[in-house]
Amino acid sequence: MNIYVYSDESGVFDRENNDWFVYGGLVLLSKEEHETWKRKYLHVERTIRKIEHIDRSTEVKAFTVSNKSKGKLYRSLNHVEKFGVVIHEKSLLSNIFEQKKSKQRYLDYAYKIALKRKFEDLIKRGMIIPEEVNQIIIFVDEHTTATNGKYELEEALRQEFKFGTYNWNWKKFFPPVFPTLKELHVKSCNSQKTTLIRSADVIANRLYRCVVHKKILSINKENFKIIYQP
Repeated sequence: MNIYVYSDESGVFDRENNDWFVYGGLVLLSKEEHETWKRKYLHVERTIRKIEHIDRSTEVKAFTVSNKSKGKLYRSLNHVEKFGVVIHEKSLLSNIFEQKKSKQRYLDYAYKIALKRKFEDLIKRGMIIPEEVNQIIIFVDEHTTATNGKYELEEALRQEFKFGTYNWNWKKFFPPVFPTLKELHVKSCNSQKTTLIRSADVIANRLYRCVVHKKILSINKENFKIIYQP
C-alpha cells in the first residue's frame, strides 16, 4: 500500500503580528485514488477558470478566485480524507520564535503530530492496515519549504513512522506507526504544475478562515482530522 499526502500552510508564523498559523492537506490511500482525485479536481478548476475568465498563466488558488468559487473548490473535496493542525501562536513559548531553526523545528513537530493523528484515525477506522504500508510520499509547496528544511522534515517523519521515537522527558518509547515501512519521501513541488498541491492550498485556506472567524465547527467532520497546538 502506498500513501500520498499533499499539504500546504496558511498564515504567518510570527507571534508579534499574528495569532494563528495552520497546516492543511489531504491523504490518498492508493495510486488509483490519487489519480481519481487529481482528475476530479482538475475538472472543477477548469469550470471555475471559465466562469471567472482566469487565463492559463494564473493558478486557480484560494487567493485568486472569488469566495463563491473557493467554496466550490472546497466542496469538491468533501469526500477526500483531510488533516490539519491549528497553532495558536501567542500561546507558544517566546523562545521558539527567537531563531529560524527553532521556529522550523516547532513547525515540523506540529506537522508530524497532525499527520500521525490522521494516520492513527485512519487505522482506527479500518482504512489503513499498518503492516501493509510500503511507501509514504509527502508533497509540499516548494515556495514554503527550503531544501534543507525539506530534508529535516523528511528525517523527522521517517523516524516517527518507521523507527519510532523516545521521549526523554517522559522516559517513554513511542513505537513506529508503520513498522514494515520501506520508504518515506518528502518532495517539494511547484503548485502551478501540481494539481493536488493547489487543492491542499484550498483546504489550508478554509481551515485558517474558519479559525479566524470562529467557525471551526463547520468543517470538523469525520474525514477532516484537526488537532490544536499547543
